Amino acid sequence: MTSSPNYSEDAWVLEATIRTAPAANPQWQKQLDRLRGIASYDPETQTWHARLGALDLAGLQLLQALFDTARVHGTEVRLTPGAVPAYWESPAFTREPDVDAPMEAKADRGRPLGQLPLV
Repeated sequence: MTSSPNYSEDAWVLEATIRTAPAANPQWQKQLDRLRGIASYDPETQTWHARLGALDLAGLQLLQALFDTARVHGTEVRLTPGAVPAYWESPAFTREPDVDAPMEAKADRGRPLGQLPLV
C-alpha cells in the first residue's frame, strides 16, 4: 500500500483487523450486524477492517464498538499502525518531535520509554 500524497511520511492510521467468532445463526447475525456499521469485509482474507486516524469522539466510539463486539461475541480485534491510504480524507496520527522529547528525557539514559532494560 502506498502512503497518501495528502500526508507526510510521519502520518499513520490505526488499522483494526477483526476476525469473527463462530456462533449459532442468531448470534452470528447479531455479530455481523454490529460489524457492518463500523468495518468493511474482505472476502479474500475473511476478515473485517476499520481504520482510525484520531482519538476524537468518533474514533473512541469506533474502538468502543470493536471492543464491545469482542466482549459480547468473542471476535478477535488486532490493532496495528499502518500507512495512510491514498484515498484517506480523515485525520491521521503524526509522530511529532515535541511529543517524543519528554518521553526520551524521562527514560533511562539510552533507553526509550516503555522499553525494558537489558539484563
